[in-house]
Amino acid sequence: MSTTELAWFKSSYSGSQGDSCVEIAVTEQAVRVRDSKDVTRPAFAVGRDGWSRFLDFLAED
Repeated sequence: MSTTELAWFKSSYSGSQGDSCVEIAVTEQAVRVRDSKDVTRPAFAVGRDGWSRFLDFLAED
């Protein structure tokens, strides 16, 4: 699946200025992450388990 076919979501914590934001797209195999300011740059993929651990780490603060 190409990155243009994915449903990208920006965090509800992102400001309305459009700066310093990332977007994610969830697939069966991975969570893809890209820079919302330059969507032409390649996205990277993180396994769903790794993404879940990342979110758990953020929730600790």
